[in-house]
Amino acid sequence: MPPGRMREATIDVGAIAANVGRLRHLTGVEVIAVVKADGYGHGAVRSALAALDGGATRLGVADVGEAVALRHAGIDAPIMAWLHAPGEGFEEAVARGVELGISSYDQLLAAAAAGGDRPSAVHLKVETGLGRNGLPPAEQHRVFAEAARLERIGRLRVVGIFSHLSNTSEADDRAALARFEAALGAAAAQGLAPRVRHLAASHAAIALPEARFDAVRIGIAMYGLSPFADRTSADLGLRPAMSLRASVAAVRRVPAGQGVSYGYQHRTSAETTLALVPLGYADGVPRAASGGGAVRIGTRVFPVAGRIAMDQFVVDVGDHPVGVGDAVTLFGDPERGLPAVEEWADTAGTINYEIVTRIGARVPRRQVSS
Repeated sequence: MPPGRMREATIDVGAIAANVGRLRHLTGVEVIAVVKADGYGHGAVRSALAALDGGATRLGVADVGEAVALRHAGIDAPIMAWLHAPGEGFEEAVARGVELGISSYDQLLAAAAAGGDRPSAVHLKVETGLGRNGLPPAEQHRVFAEAARLERIGRLRVVGIFSHLSNTSEADDRAALARFEAALGAAAAQGLAPRVRHLAASHAAIALPEARFDAVRIGIAMYGLSPFADRTSADLGLRPAMSLRASVAAVRRVPAGQGVSYGYQHRTSAETTLALVPLGYADGVPRAASGGGAVRIGTRVFPVAGRIAMDQFVVDVGDHPVGVGDAVTLFGDPERGLPAVEEWADTAGTINYEIVTRIGARVPRRQVSS
């Protein structure tokens, strides 16, 4: 860690590129690299560039603002945005060549109107059982027919049709797959022939080959984390790209019975040494992991003592020699001897997605490549 810095997340763009290459080889189809939510906390621009280096051909984001930010950064690859505010205008998106995910008849008309003399590029989303956005079966005939008409008169270009899976069970996902195939048939009956049919995100891209179609949307797996509870990153041939570190900010020798942090949820059982780590829930370290999280200092793992506060937490290192400035690792690549992010997720009762995505802007990101 650079001198004078007390916390940082290192982002291995080489790992992101390698993960995308691995998944592209595994699936054999086009990869849409999902860089929404600031690249799952890794940085949208660096993640997008690394994914494109790894063989991704398209990028996916949640909203138009995220897509425009990538355009401002000079990224000219196809970008798709699929979550829109009610009544949102799409003029800037279309002008910047952003492809729009369409989940309603009104959105379709708004997209067609936004293009002026140039056709707007859209992906029609169909509802297949997740209960979120997407065209419900009762709306699909009307939207497909109008999309085909608008395409014929040059107002619209239907690039893709897509949906999303629940990952509840193989049976549930196969039922959604059947609904998706039925929607594709209905679209074809109206004369639509999209080039990019995409249903699978990371989970199904790996586990359900029939769901791959023309492209897969890779999110968590491109950052080297497993979408499965029973398979690790290493099991999948992936490398975690983010490591979260800090430097010990203070060391204090205390007697037995010393209360630690707010509420004294932890009291020392014997004379011991407490080390202060300058990361807290404002930085994305989950307060729910209080008393259960653990960190690595040197070659040893130590528990969090007491509550995680907004800016800091305490670890009990016993009689182990620890000094101010020593490196503290919360998580990284287990294949390199670092704790897995899943350990923090399990302790906090959440998933690896949330831990990396919530790492706050106060934590500097340092880009590396290996």
